[in-house]
Amino acid sequence: MERERSRFRERIEAAKRPVTITGAGVSAESGVPTFRGPGGLWRDRRPEDLATAEAFRRSPG
Repeated sequence: MERERSRFRERIEAAKRPVTITGAGVSAESGVPTFRGPGGLWRDRRPEDLATAEAFRRSPG
């Protein structure tokens, strides 16, 4: 196990752009606004109007 951890650490340290993918809830605990929770970023919009390819083409920003 220690060998695997060491290899993982070496690869992370050598990475130019490391990325971490986490599950839901991490943002809320960190103070980052959630999308669907109370006070969320989508609180006054329907997800269907935002989270589709067509919606992205209409307004990528």
